[in-house]
Formats: sequence, structure tokens, C-alpha cells
Amino acid sequence: MSFRPPPPVLGALALAAQCALAGRSSPTRASTVAATAVGVGAACLGGGAVLRFHARGTTLDPVHVGASALVVNGPNTYTRNPMYLALAGALTSFAVWRRSPLALVPVAAFLLAVDRLQVPLEEAVLRERFGDEYARYTASTPRWVGGCSAARSATAGV
Repeated sequence: MSFRPPPPVLGALALAAQCALAGRSSPTRASTVAATAVGVGAACLGGGAVLRFHARGTTLDPVHVGASALVVNGPNTYTRNPMYLALAGALTSFAVWRRSPLALVPVAAFLLAVDRLQVPLEEAVLRERFGDEYARYTASTPRWVGGCSAARSATAGV
């Protein structure tokens, strides 16, 4: 079995990389307002998903993948991974706040790592547990947004 760091650890590593890449750039009033808007959006997306998971009585644990219910409403109507997108949104908010385009690189790396290391494992469990119901859900709801995967997004134009 290979080592698979949990998404919160990947997020923390991305934040540490952002701090290093942002250097000495400091926030302005405008960047604070913009970052707050991005951060609030990310919090609403992630918080909405967490509330739906709790309402259905299913797990939030990305380490011990298991699900007792398939959540397909709320934020999960628009993306199959709203909590990971919320983490990416929080990271994006930090990059905007610090006015650092370079600090966006760890956001892309975070999404790529989650797309390659975590999501396939979760999808396999959901496919096995929920069969046709999960197949219908994946047919109607993109993994990320707009039907694109992080890998295609990260390599677009290459």
C-alpha cells in the first residue's frame, strides 16, 4: 500500500508553500475585500456540504473512506467534491489576499494531488456501495466544475 496523505495535510502543505511563494507581498484594502469574498464563497460551499453530510448521517473522514449515504443535493448538485473545492477556495483566498500569482501554484498542485490520490479511492468505494445510483449521479454531476477534471484543467494549453 502506498502512502496517501489525507487532503487536510495536502491543504496544509499547500498553505506552507503559498507562504514561501508569496514572499514579502502584503495585502491591501482591495485584496482583503476580494479575498474575503472568495473566502466567504469557499466557506459557504464547504459548510453547505458538511451540513448535508451531517444531515444524512454519513462520514466526513477522507482517511477511512466509507459512506452510509450518497449525498447528491445542496453543493453536491453542482460538483461531486465541494469540500475539496472549498479547501482550494480558501487557498485561493490567501493568494488573492497576499496579491501573489505565484501563490496560486500550490492551489493547482493541491487539486491535482486530490484528483489523483484521493478522489479515485472515494469514487471506487461509492461505486461499489451505491452502484446504479452513483452511476446516475456521476453522469449528471461533474467531478469538479463544468465537467472538467483537475488534470485536464492543469494541462490545458500544454
